[in-house]
Amino acid sequence: MQSTISKLTLAAATAAFLIGVTAPAFAQDASAPAATTAQSAEPASLTKAEKRKQARAQHKAERKAARAKNNAELKKLEDAGYKPANNDPNYPQNLQNAEKKAAGAAGASQ
Repeated sequence: MQSTISKLTLAAATAAFLIGVTAPAFAQDASAPAATTAQSAEPASLTKAEKRKQARAQHKAERKAARAKNNAELKKLEDAGYKPANNDPNYPQNLQNAEKKAAGAAGASQ
């Protein structure tokens, strides 16, 4: 009886763990609709290797765009006076000040 309860408990815990781990894998993010429409536009004659190659190229382009966006934002903050290389104990305040200054400059130019 004790062995059966232990096995059932282990099975239930394993199932709960697996459900918890796999659920985020099926979650959609903001880019999911764009990705599904791009995939549906692909011809059905592509092989698995070609699809994988296209997916890698698309992922690389997305990473490159994200990196460019981050670099542009960092450049804007550095132009506003933020120095990321400093080991400053006032780090959060310096960054917030630079963000306010950059936002003010962006608002003034519009």
